[in-house]
Amino acid sequence: MKHADGFDARRLRPRNASNWRLRLGAGLAALFATFGILLSMAGIATLLGQPAALGPLNESPAAASVFVVIGLLLLTFGVLLWRRCRRRLRRPSDLSMAPHLMKKRD
Repeated sequence: MKHADGFDARRLRPRNASNWRLRLGAGLAALFATFGILLSMAGIATLLGQPAALGPLNESPAAASVFVVIGLLLLTFGVLLWRRCRRRLRRPSDLSMAPHLMKKRD
């Protein structure tokens, strides 16, 4: 099949948006998850009778349990946000062909 001189196949594909926002979001989500793990571990250590990991902030068991809950919430939020950003980063942006048009393999 003959192509015209001005034909450019790259014009058929949509322009890719910049990925720096999704990469920054994934990095921030990983920091949230890490901070959530550390905060939960500090609260659990105080509840188990170890010296207060955060100093006077969580000397009482009630404050330590609040830190555990906040840490688990941060961990959950960080993991969900990280998964969402990674899923959007890996979304295919190429042209898709219908399966019945692909080459048949016997």
